[in-house]
Amino acid sequence: MVSFSNIASLWSNEKNSKDDEKGLVATLDDLMKQRRNVRYLRVKSKLNSSIQSGDVKSAFKGRGIEMDEIREYAFGDDVRDIDWRVTARKASPYTKVYNEERDREIYVLLDLSSSMFFGTRRELKSVTASKVAALLGWLAQENKDRFGAVIFDGKNVWHFKPQQNMAHLLAIFNKISEVSRSQGRIGAEPKAMKKTLQRLIKGLKSRATVFVISDFAIFDDEAKEAVAVLAKKATVFCLCIYDILEKKAPLPGEYMVADKGESLIFDSRNKSFCDEYTKFFENKRLKMQDYCKKFGCKWLEISTNMPISNQIKII
Repeated sequence: MVSFSNIASLWSNEKNSKDDEKGLVATLDDLMKQRRNVRYLRVKSKLNSSIQSGDVKSAFKGRGIEMDEIREYAFGDDVRDIDWRVTARKASPYTKVYNEERDREIYVLLDLSSSMFFGTRRELKSVTASKVAALLGWLAQENKDRFGAVIFDGKNVWHFKPQQNMAHLLAIFNKISEVSRSQGRIGAEPKAMKKTLQRLIKGLKSRATVFVISDFAIFDDEAKEAVAVLAKKATVFCLCIYDILEKKAPLPGEYMVADKGESLIFDSRNKSFCDEYTKFFENKRLKMQDYCKKFGCKWLEISTNMPISNQIKII
């Protein structure tokens, strides 16, 4: 019998070479290579006809400016900036004047707690999440936005205040890779995620965009409330990382699983069991998704069993 609950721990022992680390650890090389995927984000952000386009565009793209005043139209002004309501009222053309946005902050909150160190196909959830964080870091770098990160392992928190330089980005990548190698040996402490979110909230400035990258397994009611508070202060994207085995029961057969020291066997040949299995994940996902949308957060899902570049349209 195959014990899916022990796959991550079995894999973690096979780290004698770079090949053994593939899919188990977010290496610095993995994170550096995500720069090549930035072009996919750029292309997708321009596809305004796509139902899912515009997510990244709203976070990184656009004119990057805010309105400062309205004044009389002068030769050479962009006609697209004409304020037609004021023009009609004054019977003379008036235009909007904009100031460039500066000091824009892009944050990632990267969950690398124990539940993230699980995977049955291509790579662990922790690796996929780390790659997504790196990709967002590269995109911020190329858009000249200040990039910051909060990395959480279930107990410890590493807070990198937003900066816009390569040395800072590499420092974040190195820490992500280091924590990734821990293989989730630290269990999540009660209320730890809530405290992590609160710490992030305190350091945020206006117009910040925050990407919360997690499987949301340790988000209790208090953590969810903190997400709601965060959404009032920033534009929030909740990126849910999942493994295909969490979404769909395995092939028909008997499987042994362990949870908190207790072992049991489930039979995936039982259709009613498989239906309940699928329904459990779906209900849990929808509950978190609905909560996020209720407070204006964007909800996106990313699977570990496909390359990020193949899923880029949903980021």
